[in-house]
Amino acid sequence: MNRNLTLITKVGIGILGLGLTLWGQTPAPKPEPDVLEFADGEKLIGHLVSAKGSSVTFHSDSAGDVTVDWSKIKSLKSSGKFAVPETGVLLDKHSDLSKIPQGTVTEEDQKISVNPGTGAAPTVIPVANAANVVPEPNFLGAFQKPKFSDFWHGTASLGIALTEATQKSQNISSAINLSRTVSNESWIDPRYRTTFNFASAYGQLSQSGSPTVKTDLIHADLEHDIYFSRRAYGFVSAAFDHSISQGLKLGQTYGGGIGVTVYKTENQELDLKASIDYIRQAFEPQITTLADGTTTSTTLPDRSLIGAVIAEAYVRTFKHGITFHEGLSVTPAFNNAQAYSALASANVSFPVYKKLSFTVGSVDAFFNLPPPGFKKNSFQFLTQLSYSIR
Repeated sequence: MNRNLTLITKVGIGILGLGLTLWGQTPAPKPEPDVLEFADGEKLIGHLVSAKGSSVTFHSDSAGDVTVDWSKIKSLKSSGKFAVPETGVLLDKHSDLSKIPQGTVTEEDQKISVNPGTGAAPTVIPVANAANVVPEPNFLGAFQKPKFSDFWHGTASLGIALTEATQKSQNISSAINLSRTVSNESWIDPRYRTTFNFASAYGQLSQSGSPTVKTDLIHADLEHDIYFSRRAYGFVSAAFDHSISQGLKLGQTYGGGIGVTVYKTENQELDLKASIDYIRQAFEPQITTLADGTTTSTTLPDRSLIGAVIAEAYVRTFKHGITFHEGLSVTPAFNNAQAYSALASANVSFPVYKKLSFTVGSVDAFFNLPPPGFKKNSFQFLTQLSYSIR
């Protein structure tokens, strides 16, 4: 009993001592807020986000993100650490990062002072010579090998329409669009990019005493780009298609080529691509009902083609997060001039709530040599609820 009491007393004293020690410790001081002063004397309190070229992005506690030209700033003081590469300095995975000024930054009289905090003298850079001001963690992370799960962006969409009446119909559409660019920073040339797209549309219309009519379209593609420069890249790709509406059981396309970003700004991009491809097409059996009520089934032989894919893709972001995507590809075949095809798509996404958006779009697929009895063209109009993946 006394032994237990002694043990409890010792434990209690130890806990009390630990509590007094923690209570007596001084909490780490919070970093001083950044201050941006305009030429007219007005000040913003918050923190410096970044700078690119002649513009500075500053987050104000009261006004949110504010973008302002360096020429309108009288002074800027930041407690955060940044890297300041100068104009004309080419950065890649082999660059010596120690030669890029890094540390806390201040700006006055159109000159940026970068203090490394090691006792060395600050580096002074004229504003006109500063290509970017990048948060130090982002700067260093841009040159590290990322995990496969890093930097994916895109959307996942779903649309459903049901009708219960004399006729019953079910229509379900889904889509996944993902893209991953390394490095994920706009101030450095990209090294490679991977994109994955999947889209499906299933429909069924039935009525008592009548055969059921089905629609089943599936498209998936995967592409990996390796950049030669900021705008030019080589790529390998694969695509798979299934369309009951056009008698295509499975279409496979494998190839590689070159692409170029013709036009790119912060809110829009236009890419052109061309590739040489192997195309394999397998067809659905065609069911024919004879006069005596019997049925026969015939299937076209598989088709192997050597062709090209010529494509363009355009994306534009408008105010309030509204995004427009458009794409067009044409596939001529070298060994069968009649077996060409084309695919066009366009959609607009409107933000609804946080990561949710409402998407309206269309897909038009043209297949010049479908099996007998099938139309060459397939058009879809889709409305979907989309979730943003970041």
